[in-house]
Amino acid sequence: MKTMELRVTVNGQPRKWAIAPGDLLLDVLRREGFFGVKRGCEKGECGSCTVLVNGRAVNSCLMFAAKVQGCEVLTIEGLAEGGQLDPIQGAFLDHGAAQCGFCTPGMILAAKALLDKNPHPSEDEVREAMAGVLCRCTGYIKPVEAVLAAAKQPDKRAARKRRPAEVAR
Repeated sequence: MKTMELRVTVNGQPRKWAIAPGDLLLDVLRREGFFGVKRGCEKGECGSCTVLVNGRAVNSCLMFAAKVQGCEVLTIEGLAEGGQLDPIQGAFLDHGAAQCGFCTPGMILAAKALLDKNPHPSEDEVREAMAGVLCRCTGYIKPVEAVLAAAKQPDKRAARKRRPAEVAR
């Protein structure tokens, strides 16, 4: 099997992996131990595989891993720092927005992408950002409330901004 070297920064840590050219990002991340990236529909419809690539929410089940060469990838495992939950994670807990938990990582990362781009979204903007992550448990009310609550904590969110790590050389 032909392999190639992938150099990527995952959750702030430079990584170097041998991958097949046709490997999907979802498969590589799970193979490397990032199990918060869920395998759902494998068609890009459910959003349970959502990760952030250079700050943009993407369905990792549709993206070839080779496309993230030199990029920053953030999974749910990289959101908390030093045992401190990200304010979005805290808001999800405070508002009971996590039910079975299968879609929760995708929802939280979609919310992070939104709040990083638009720190004061309207309810409609939150609903639009979350539309790519399907949830059968919550009815979306509590997750939307959680994102709006996190948006009202700009001081906590600003303190959590990270500088992009240098990609492995």
